[in-house]
Amino acid sequence: MKLFSARPLVQLLLPKLRIAMSRTLTTGTFQNSLPLNYRGGTRVQPIDSVGEEQAYEPSTGRVISTFPCSGEKEVNEAIQSAKAAFKIWSQKSGMERSRVLLEAARIIRERSEELATMETINNGKSIFEARVDIEISWQTLEYYAGLAGSMAGQHVQLTGGSFAYTRREPLGVCVGIGAWNYPFQIACWKSGPALACGNTMVYKPSPFTPITVVLLAEIFKEAGGPPGLFNVVQGGAATGEFLCNHPDVAKISFTGSVPTGSKIMGMAAKGIKPVTLELGGKSPLIIFSDSNLENAVNGAMMANFLTQGQVCCNGTRVFVQRDILEKFTEMVVEKVKKIQIGDPLLEDTRMGPLINRIQLDKVFGFIKGAKEQGAKILTGGDPYTPKDPKLKGGFFMNPCVLGNCKDDMTCVKEEIFGPVMSILPFDTEEEVLQRANNTTYGLAGGVFSRDIQRAHRVVAALQAGMCFINNYNVSPVELPFGGYKKSGFGRENGQVAMEYYSQLKTVCVEMGNVESVF
Repeated sequence: MKLFSARPLVQLLLPKLRIAMSRTLTTGTFQNSLPLNYRGGTRVQPIDSVGEEQAYEPSTGRVISTFPCSGEKEVNEAIQSAKAAFKIWSQKSGMERSRVLLEAARIIRERSEELATMETINNGKSIFEARVDIEISWQTLEYYAGLAGSMAGQHVQLTGGSFAYTRREPLGVCVGIGAWNYPFQIACWKSGPALACGNTMVYKPSPFTPITVVLLAEIFKEAGGPPGLFNVVQGGAATGEFLCNHPDVAKISFTGSVPTGSKIMGMAAKGIKPVTLELGGKSPLIIFSDSNLENAVNGAMMANFLTQGQVCCNGTRVFVQRDILEKFTEMVVEKVKKIQIGDPLLEDTRMGPLINRIQLDKVFGFIKGAKEQGAKILTGGDPYTPKDPKLKGGFFMNPCVLGNCKDDMTCVKEEIFGPVMSILPFDTEEEVLQRANNTTYGLAGGVFSRDIQRAHRVVAALQAGMCFINNYNVSPVELPFGGYKKSGFGRENGQVAMEYYSQLKTVCVEMGNVESVF
């Protein structure tokens, strides 16, 4: 008779040890010493490489990992590992796959503090936000665990007792290429529906944020997934090209910039591979004079300053009806000045550093250009120097609000990807809709108004894939997410994502004799 769980004692104690370790990690102390590639159920060093990359701790500017970029041979090994696992995983029932996803979700929930801490160290976002990201991550796996057993076809009755049916089947080895702003969460957004449908995955995170995705790979293994279910290769553009051009890859899902998405689409076209592209945005947020002004201001803050403004669907073009422009601007500037900037691992911090020096300088370049084109800096837009000496090398800036903006300014037309809000006045609904849609992007859009008929009318006219009424940047896993125009195509999240990771087979069954015209 056993009084304890069948799990070894070390496994019972490990979660508590991990939580304790995450609480002892402070900014400026982490240094990675483990391999960051993962295949066949274990961490590995790549068997070949094409150069190396360095990952930084944005808060301090320290290099926390130097790692080799996976070469063509290593990419092939990872894909073959996934291909072998596909033979096992695709034959499991939806309920069997569901149990693995549910267990992975449970482990993430159990280790949420450790994972959020690592995400903050490598990405720079506040621990407050990172915890939300991890919560969304386990919810994503739970959601798709619930859908794994629901994959079903259709029965169609034909003449004379014959019939047909359809089967929804997995694609095979899927490639996920993630972005650096939501490293762990995007990996779950892609792997959740992919694995639920019976596919396996090879994932390449951004070289800026290589740390936490490997932890997800380990979690899938611990949850009972077969070796090779979820593999990780590290690297930049060259590694991505090896993945996209590999003949054994069945599908590619990419989150990132428009230029890179265009290149991936071109490579996928050579192999006639389906792609899901979640690309950039320059989204409009329209605030009518009848809005609840406090809610509108809060919505504009959420639309611009989460993750230091490094969010693809941010509503950075804030159109404000002219008769409330002055009051709205005053309230926004007051709130922005109060944002607590600093060490992202501290509980009261609400804005950490940008991802790296290159991105920080790029944002400053946009602000300088805006000023030269006639925009007025209402607050921020300059470097922020924390008092804590260990943060002196970090990539911090004061969040910025730009007034006196015009539609033809570069800061209004191009994606900045930093904490910069542009405020633009408008007079009529017809006018603002024309201006809001005058962009090559179409990822998101929002409207604040007490007139619910107008709100629905406006979002119906917006050329954007994700729209909000009287809120912004709310993306529960149940809702499909994706863009129009150059913001990409395909959808992540929601039930519809299952269609993008599966294919439909039609089977026609003859119950009588075959008649031939020959």
